[in-house]
Amino acid sequence: MPSHPFTVRKAGNTEAAEAFRLIEEYCTEIDVVVRDSPAELEHYLKGKQSGIWLAWPDARAGAEVPQDTTAIGCIVLRPLPQFEKACEIKRLYVQQLYRGVGIAKAMLLALEEYAAAQGFETLYLDTKQDLQAAVRFYEGSGYRHCERYNDNPQATIFMQKRLR
Repeated sequence: MPSHPFTVRKAGNTEAAEAFRLIEEYCTEIDVVVRDSPAELEHYLKGKQSGIWLAWPDARAGAEVPQDTTAIGCIVLRPLPQFEKACEIKRLYVQQLYRGVGIAKAMLLALEEYAAAQGFETLYLDTKQDLQAAVRFYEGSGYRHCERYNDNPQATIFMQKRLR
């Protein structure tokens, strides 16, 4: 397991390829059937209240990442227009080699802080039964089971967390 530090930051336009690469890795690893289109991912990246956060190895906060460094984790935030002041977490992923060192928690906290600053009050997410480690992670982060809120055909578990 790597022992070096990591930095989490909201991705900019120049990091789109890294974000898209990690999201595709995520979709392949857990066999996501309905995937985000490139246009949707671009919207998440550029949207005023949405975003994609990336985790980088050996980066220092505020420093440029060397050209040969690749991102090792991602998480997406998007508004949920069907609910007032609500948004959704999507595509939380950390590459296998880097799991267990707090990267997922750091990305989730960065996303939650941003969501609260944008005026969101509730975060939603969906997952599936075979991702029990993810379910335990979210439960440990204050997310509680709730009713189905979307029509994702693969999702079997729905969760929410109040921010305020």
